[in-house]
Amino acid sequence: MARSASSLRHCLVLLALLALLFIHVSHAVDHHFEGFDSDDVAEDEEPVAGTLDHPPPIQLTLTHSDPTHSDLPPPDREQEEVSEPSQPSDLPPKPSSNGLDYWDEDEFEGLPEEQSPEPPKLTENVTPKDPSSDPNKAAKPQKTAVSRSYVVEIVCISFLIMFTINYFTGKRENENIALAWAAKFATKDSIFDKNFSLLGVGDGDDSPLLLKEGQNVFKFYASGRRYCSGLLATMELQSRHDLISRLCNLVVRGRDEISFEVYMNEEAMDQVVFALARRKAAKGMQKEERDLQRYASLLSGPTGGRKWVVEELAVISESKEVAGDLITETVLEQVFGEKAFEKFGKGFISMHFSDQQLGTHKKMLLFKFALPDAKNMGHMTRLVALIPYYIDLIGRYKLSSQARSKTDSARSKAAQEAYKEQQNARQEALQKRKAERKKMMEEAEAKLSAEIIRKKEAKDRARQAKKAMPRVRMTRAH
Repeated sequence: MARSASSLRHCLVLLALLALLFIHVSHAVDHHFEGFDSDDVAEDEEPVAGTLDHPPPIQLTLTHSDPTHSDLPPPDREQEEVSEPSQPSDLPPKPSSNGLDYWDEDEFEGLPEEQSPEPPKLTENVTPKDPSSDPNKAAKPQKTAVSRSYVVEIVCISFLIMFTINYFTGKRENENIALAWAAKFATKDSIFDKNFSLLGVGDGDDSPLLLKEGQNVFKFYASGRRYCSGLLATMELQSRHDLISRLCNLVVRGRDEISFEVYMNEEAMDQVVFALARRKAAKGMQKEERDLQRYASLLSGPTGGRKWVVEELAVISESKEVAGDLITETVLEQVFGEKAFEKFGKGFISMHFSDQQLGTHKKMLLFKFALPDAKNMGHMTRLVALIPYYIDLIGRYKLSSQARSKTDSARSKAAQEAYKEQQNARQEALQKRKAERKKMMEEAEAKLSAEIIRKKEAKDRARQAKKAMPRVRMTRAH
C-alpha cells in the first residue's frame, strides 16, 4: 500500500516537470516567431545616450559569387523606400541588402559605383505619381464626356418640346381650315344651305356640321335634294400635327384636298361615263378606274368649232355627244374657259360621273378640289357651285337614240365579258379543287400497303370486266 502511494507520488512529480518544460518551450517559440522578424528586439536595444555609435560590422563574403544571382539587376530602390516603414531619425540606417554589397570590387571591374542611399524623407502620403491621377489632366476628358451627355439630353428634350408644340399648333391649324370651309359653304344662306334641306351628321338643328375622324380628316354630310339621295364631303388635310410629316412637306410640297361624293337616284341618272381632269391625272384615272378603262376613251378635241376646255385639262368620255352635252357654255364661262380657269380654276383637280361605279352605289358624281388656306376660302366658290349645277344637269339629261344604242351595246358587251370572266374563274376554281382532291388521293394511296393496293386493283379489274360483259335479259316462259 505504501509502495503504491510512493509510485503515484513520483508520477505526479514527473507530470508536473513535463508541464513546466512544455510551458517554457512554447513561450520561447512564441517569442521567436511573433512578427516574423527581430525588429522588436532591435527596438529594445536602443543605444544609451552619451555612447558612441559603432559602425556596422563588416560581413565577410567569398570572392566567387553564385552565377544564378550575378546577372540579376539590383532591386528598385524607390519601391524599397515605399515598402519599408519609416524609422526614427536618430537611428543609423540599416545596411542595404543589394547584391552589390556582397561583390568583390577586385573581382568585378568596370561596374558603376553605387552611392550611399539617402535616408527616406517623411511625407504624409508616400504614393507613386501617376500621370492619370493628375486632376488637371483628368478633368478635361471628364468634362467633355459630361458635356456630350448633356448635349444628347438637350437635343432629345428639345425635340420632344418641339413635337408637342407642333402637335397642338398643327391640330389647331387643320381645325381652323375645316371650320373656315364650313363657315363659308355650310352655314345659313350658303351654297349648301340653299340646295340641301339637311346639313350635318345629325337630325336636329344643333347637330354638328363637321365630323372629325382624325387630326387631318373631316367629313360633312348633306341630304334632302332632288335627283340625289345625299352628298358626302371629305376633307383630307396635311398632317400638320406630325412634326416629321411637316418637315417632309417642306421638301415635297403637299396640299389640302376635299372630295365630294354625290349619290344619284337610280331613275335620275342615265347611262353616262364621263371624266374631266388635268392631263397627268386623266391618264392615271383611265388606267386605274375600271369604268373609264372599259367604256370611255380620251377625246382629242371639240367638234364643230365650238368652244372647249383649256389645254391643261383632258376629257374622257364614252362618246363625243355626251362630252359636248356636259361641257356647256355656262361651265366654260364660269370655270373651264381660257380666261376663267386662270382665275377660278386653280384648285380644280378632277370630276368623274359614272353609272358603273363599284360598290353599293352604282350611280355617283365625284368631285375633287384643292383647298386654299383659311383666309382665302372664297376662291373656290365657283368650284363648289359646280356640284349643284351638275346634279341638276345629270338628273335631267337624257341620251339620244343613237347614243343610247351605242351605250347599250357597250354595256351588253361588258356584261358578256364579265360573265365569261366569272365562268373562267369558276372553271379555274373547279380545276384547282380537282387537282387538290387528286393529290390527296395519291397521298392516301401511297400510304397504303402493297396487299391493299393489289386487292383494290383486282376489285377495279372485276368492276371493269363486269361492265364490259353483255347484259342478258331473263324472260319467263309461257
